[in-house]
Amino acid sequence: MKNNQLQLFSESGIYQLTSNAFFIDPVRILNRSYTRFRVSPSTYYSRFFDSSNSTQVPKASEDSRKRKRKQKKKPQSLNEREQIADRRHQEVKPLLLKAHEALIEATDLLKVLRNLRNDGCAVGECKELSEESSELSFMELGSVWQAPLYEIVLNYYQDDKTFHNGGSVLAQSIEQSVTPVFNNLVANEGSCDIEAELFNHKYIIPIRSCFYMSDLRQIENLIPADSDCGFNLIVIDPPWENGSAHQKLRYPTLPNRYYLSLPVKQLCHTSGSLVALWVTNREKLRGFVENDLFPKWGVKYAANFYWLKVKANGMMTGELDLFHHRPYECLLLGYCEGKETDSDNITRLNPIPDNRVFVSVPGDYSRKPPIGEAGYSEYNCLVPQNAEISLRQPMTKQWE
Repeated sequence: MKNNQLQLFSESGIYQLTSNAFFIDPVRILNRSYTRFRVSPSTYYSRFFDSSNSTQVPKASEDSRKRKRKQKKKPQSLNEREQIADRRHQEVKPLLLKAHEALIEATDLLKVLRNLRNDGCAVGECKELSEESSELSFMELGSVWQAPLYEIVLNYYQDDKTFHNGGSVLAQSIEQSVTPVFNNLVANEGSCDIEAELFNHKYIIPIRSCFYMSDLRQIENLIPADSDCGFNLIVIDPPWENGSAHQKLRYPTLPNRYYLSLPVKQLCHTSGSLVALWVTNREKLRGFVENDLFPKWGVKYAANFYWLKVKANGMMTGELDLFHHRPYECLLLGYCEGKETDSDNITRLNPIPDNRVFVSVPGDYSRKPPIGEAGYSEYNCLVPQNAEISLRQPMTKQWE
């Protein structure tokens, strides 16, 4: 059974720990979207791979005692909001512990886990996508008056025009096109990755994917003229007001009230949409989403998913009971009814599994793992096509 699990994990990047918990390797999952390139594991996993302790395999009992020994005490007196946050934490804590204990018991997976950062492709098999030495700030580029004039060069590789000699490639036909990079839908509808160039920086657009780089104030441009062309899955990772992000100058944030104006209902497909929203553990934010944001968007709450963060040796990235800095994040899922959705259609939908836990080693700061296939893919949407939109912070690396 373990060998089968490892084989499936090697192919899919998903390892089932329990009936409701999975370990995922974002690099393996992302690389399934590329044909000529691969995400570099050493680049994606830039943290939590300290060689001095990654070779040790922790034991669940020792880990539990260590947490109790080092556990930071909660504030002596909790206000009403903090009490609600603590109740939420106590409710999910058993689920997270069960998932983590299952990871520690999966010794075969732990051996693979310690080598995730060095798990690259064979020499000559493909090109690795690695981080540029200097990155472009798309937020800065998009805020200047010249932004509408900036263009991105797309290189299309034509497989049917590749010339061979005794099995070796002599030449490959490349077609180029130039298109605006901001406020413009840039799509790859072909069967090969597209190599893109912008200001001497190279980026890769996977097959059957597209992006629309713009300020949120321009999001109305994505509203389809025909609701049948809307989106049935909307994933949102907002730059919430965040003291840590502000202190570390990682990215600018927006006031929570700003998101009330997002036209989520208008972006939905006529038959409805699944909305997935990443949130922090701040109770003020959770209350805002539940009481103000979801009602304003017309989204009905459906389920909670949790992302538990671990290091290369399987240990959590922080103390589970640390009151203001817990090693997990929450993904809220809800359903936004479309114009043609009725109660009979809703009852025919597969229920979204609640309290699902995903375990992974984090990548760069604030980067979320691609959990779609193991998570909300079980959601049986009414629309035949798989139209999806992801609203998130701007991309800044070659392999994003």
